[in-house]
Amino acid sequence: MKNILYTFGLFFFIACSSSQNTSKEDVNTDYAAKYAATITAEDLKTNLYIFASDEFEGRNTGEPGQKKAIEFLKNFYVAKGISSGLGGDNYYQKVPADWINKNTRRGKYKDSENVLAFIKGTEKPDEIVVISAHLDHEGIKNGQIYNGADDDGSGSMAILEIAKAFQTAVKAGKGPKRSILFLHVTGEEKGLLGSKYYTENPIFPLANTVCDLNIDMIGRVDDLHKTDSNYVYLIGADKLSTELHQISENANTKYTNINLDYTYNDENDPNRFYYRSDHYNFAKHNIPVIFYFNGTHEDYHKPTDTPDKIEYDLLAKRTRLVFYTAWEVANRNTRLVVDKATKE
Repeated sequence: MKNILYTFGLFFFIACSSSQNTSKEDVNTDYAAKYAATITAEDLKTNLYIFASDEFEGRNTGEPGQKKAIEFLKNFYVAKGISSGLGGDNYYQKVPADWINKNTRRGKYKDSENVLAFIKGTEKPDEIVVISAHLDHEGIKNGQIYNGADDDGSGSMAILEIAKAFQTAVKAGKGPKRSILFLHVTGEEKGLLGSKYYTENPIFPLANTVCDLNIDMIGRVDDLHKTDSNYVYLIGADKLSTELHQISENANTKYTNINLDYTYNDENDPNRFYYRSDHYNFAKHNIPVIFYFNGTHEDYHKPTDTPDKIEYDLLAKRTRLVFYTAWEVANRNTRLVVDKATKE
């Protein structure tokens, strides 16, 4: 009996010690920083040199190069053990040609696809944080390939790195409280078509969608910042949710210290970038958004937008900012408050 009590006591002591050690680790470890460190310039460069290569023929909507692009994205998620948002082996949301051609006047196009990958939340799985970027570009014009390395190969590859970071956390038992949908949309260059189709045919209810963090061109530097490249334009963060804007600001202050430029967030800015990328189709439904953008440059929408011109360390730093913001939104106790909703 004495031996039994001794053994029980020993196990109890070990269990308590283990619990205390775990608690200390949880308190003392900055998990956001730990997993953000898995986002590297090297991996971004490796993947972008493939995604924006001539082999992908400019990723034009519905064309063979775009099919190669979606296969590349799917294979990445499969290799990392990140599941589909659609279930099973299907990572593609079909966007039918009939629908595309009813919604654009920029030509006639074949069937295309959005790519969806999904990490289920541990505590609030029905609440969805969307991280989006468009996978398409201009294709081939007059025999020249428009590789679209910055537009939007940079955003597409940033999502892959963010997904990898979250999946690393999942494997360590630190998965996000809320679910995350990694959404690569097609047809942005034809009129924000892939995001429009998704929001009209959502896989997860829009009412359950917490926010959309949209990445469209974050690998270059525009003329206004040639002397200080440590910047990124933020658009839309404060338009629907004061909390989202503050979370973004706090994440940057704590971790990345990038100069957040709100020039294009001004309602009076003539470029109207707020209305010109995929986040807007979420904002129309009163879903808070942030649009991350480096501004236009001399290679914008030209065949010279190639992967050798990307600033990969800067791309990694901007990608980490998106990750830190997503981490906070996904793990906070309460859902973002939409305090500036507009009538749809």
